[in-house]
Amino acid sequence: MRLVIIGAGFAGMYAALSAARLRDIQGVSPEEFEIALVAPQPTLVVRPRLYEPKPETLTAPLLDIFNAIDVVYVQGSAEAIDTAARTVQIVTARDARKTLPYDRLVVATGSRLFRPNVPGLAEHGFSVASLEDAIALDQHLHGLARQPASVARDTVVVAGGGFTGIEAATEMPARLRDILGKDAKPRVVIVDRAAAIAHDMSADARPVIEDAMRKLGVEGRFGTGVAEISKSGVTLSNGEHIEAATVVWSAGLRAAPLTQQIPAERDNLGRLLVDRDLRVPSVAGVFATGDAARAACDDVGNYALMSCQHATRMGAFAGNNAAAELLGVPTRPYHQKVYVTCLDLGEAGALFTRGWERKVELVGDVAKKTKREINTVWIYPPRAERAAALAAADPERVIDL
Repeated sequence: MRLVIIGAGFAGMYAALSAARLRDIQGVSPEEFEIALVAPQPTLVVRPRLYEPKPETLTAPLLDIFNAIDVVYVQGSAEAIDTAARTVQIVTARDARKTLPYDRLVVATGSRLFRPNVPGLAEHGFSVASLEDAIALDQHLHGLARQPASVARDTVVVAGGGFTGIEAATEMPARLRDILGKDAKPRVVIVDRAAAIAHDMSADARPVIEDAMRKLGVEGRFGTGVAEISKSGVTLSNGEHIEAATVVWSAGLRAAPLTQQIPAERDNLGRLLVDRDLRVPSVAGVFATGDAARAACDDVGNYALMSCQHATRMGAFAGNNAAAELLGVPTRPYHQKVYVTCLDLGEAGALFTRGWERKVELVGDVAKKTKREINTVWIYPPRAERAAALAAADPERVIDL
């Protein structure tokens, strides 16, 4: 028997851990039941932190963990999925191609930044959506120090007023002062078509964000969008032009393109529709998880978001359930009734909310302490020690806040 998992992000990592845990509980050997994970590198990119400086340090090795729990790592990129033949075509680092058969497949391919056809975006836009993008932005920001002072050099426009945009924007004044000097006067502007910042936050949470923006001098342009990006700056859809040498695009994610090869229904974000076991109902042997899946969190209409918090727990359920089918034991329906947000607000602290109604629990320095713990402890992989790693993958306990 072979279970193949595509992707080494939060969902893929926990799918492997959880499947290995159930295999161990059932007393089945790795020779009888192989768990194989396919990814370009055996590394977890700590994506929720890519708005921070030094993004090249924001990764965690996974190979020792895989070895400790007898998960086979297959280096390469999944290029094609044949659900009828139950095979995955893989391209290796040397452009060789090989076929990996599967009995069960977990699609944990994550998401990609949505880049609409905005003139100049491809040439002049930056992002923090991937490690490569975040490193390119960081290098660009450091390169600004070699340019003469100007309004454009000292201005950053962040397109998108969601969580990623807010964290990138509120972190930016401190990053620019570190690079340009403590006397620099950076200008940061958030642009969003919504009428207000963080339009999906609660009425008591939004003022906390607005107050942080005032403290940091972060401006907002709401009810308008980016019409064009050029080397000299940004032109908004209302006609305003903002001189800026740096534009950070953070306006939305879409499921990775590989999900389109699964002949099944998907939502407007490209996510595969799954049942409560995270199974793709119309395709035998296929599960989807993390940002690749649209999954119900509860029975009252809440669905998992494209977030580390949801991907981690979804991964644990998907891996467990795919393994359960092969081992002939009951599956466990995915549920995630607890939902929190912890939003970094740069030097203004942080904001911690609980529940889908996003009730404010912590603000300022107290919330910042929680955010640091989340970012540096909670979201990192478990120790590369068999018992500890398997214990961390109990789907009922993963991200149980």
